[in-house]
Amino acid sequence: MTLTATQPHQIYLAGKWVDSPDLLEVANPADPATLAGATYNATDAQYEEAVEAAVAAFEQTRVLPAYERGRALREISAGIKARREELGRLISLEAGKPVRDALVEVDRAALTFRLGAEEAERLTGELLPLDLLASSKGRVGITRRFPIGPIAAISPFNFPLNLAAHKLAPAIAAGCSIVLKPPSKDPLTMLTVAEIVDGVGLPAGAVSILPMTREQGDRMVADDRFKLLTFTGSPSVGWRMKERAGKKKVVLELGGNAGVIVDKTADIDWAVKRSLVGAFSYAGQVCISVQRMFLHEDIREAFLAKFVEGVRGLKMGDPLATETDLGPMVDAAAAQRTQRWVDEAVQLGGRIVAGGKADGAFFQPTILENVPVEAQVCSNEAFAPLVVVFPFSDFDDAVRQVNDSSFGLQTGVFTNDLANSWKAFNELEVGGVIVNDIPTYRIDHMPYGGVKDSGLGREGLRWSIEDMTELRIMVLAQPQ
Repeated sequence: MTLTATQPHQIYLAGKWVDSPDLLEVANPADPATLAGATYNATDAQYEEAVEAAVAAFEQTRVLPAYERGRALREISAGIKARREELGRLISLEAGKPVRDALVEVDRAALTFRLGAEEAERLTGELLPLDLLASSKGRVGITRRFPIGPIAAISPFNFPLNLAAHKLAPAIAAGCSIVLKPPSKDPLTMLTVAEIVDGVGLPAGAVSILPMTREQGDRMVADDRFKLLTFTGSPSVGWRMKERAGKKKVVLELGGNAGVIVDKTADIDWAVKRSLVGAFSYAGQVCISVQRMFLHEDIREAFLAKFVEGVRGLKMGDPLATETDLGPMVDAAAAQRTQRWVDEAVQLGGRIVAGGKADGAFFQPTILENVPVEAQVCSNEAFAPLVVVFPFSDFDDAVRQVNDSSFGLQTGVFTNDLANSWKAFNELEVGGVIVNDIPTYRIDHMPYGGVKDSGLGREGLRWSIEDMTELRIMVLAQPQ
């Protein structure tokens, strides 16, 4: 391999830029012959220094006034906007994300930090009347949220900027110090954002952004100096982390096999257009990517014909080209795992309607039907550019099929029947029901998270800040 960067990027340790003996090379998924760049894994001593600094810095961050937290977050947002093109290109290089989508991620991250500033400035409590019994006469309660303490954060490769922002922004807003482990596959994006963070005047140790080995990550999970662990990634890894986390609070944003229901009353053209985005954006490597598609039998043929036509029109290729719709998967191993799952589906009786083949790290946009639900492409998280089609005749049955899963993140429901919209909202076992759009929809101030194996807790700035703070009440008694 040859490096595309002249020098490895240093890592951000408690307000200092340092290197280490452990070089971390960052692959370019679209071109395995080159590297996107390089950085370092933190040493054990550097990890220890970052944690000790976070503990010490918390004594400053916990009393940092709202206007200071808001200012810092707005400056980070502005810095991201100013380096939009640079960050978009870097995401595309190291994550293989089409540059159009990468630029949207940059815009969303800028919004996330701005929203964090707004939330920092409106953290409020309540005045509670306590005189509900004669014995409580003359008493009132005042509640306030206090920062929980140092935070351990682990972010995933598929949104290397914005999903990390959903940990960093609320931590700063809440008044917590944070040590962030960015993904080893694409750490350079957040290390570049660390350059922006470094210039906004937060206390030294308030933020550390440290690539690290899996062993060090395990150490961070179990480290009782952290008061909260926030992890976004695969369900199998996340639930094991919770078992090792000890007494700290844990927030898990995990995966799923998201469903979309297309009812007979749906706007078919709109449903096709949005489902193409939901199924194949970033090669399906989105935890709320459309994976299971339930089509009413009255519109199934018409929908599928237009959907197949749309798939054939997708342009797969260089993620840096603005016309590219579908770039590579994160690496060739991911594409080969997808190939095995598709082959298994066919062996179990499934039929390939479109696609179905790997080429290095690239995988064709794929449609499958007649696949038994026990196949991996149905029962597990594919995290790949593939959808499995199922027919239904009764809306209640479609809801039942969506719920027949160990996951429950979000579901899209295309319908113009108000009763079915309410039925979906009331009966679907998921964290979010998106009516007349795909489950892949998210804007960054809404509550986001899942049930069952899809996670624990909610992200979205306000809800993350609630997890990163503890509620305290002061009772004021008037002497009688």
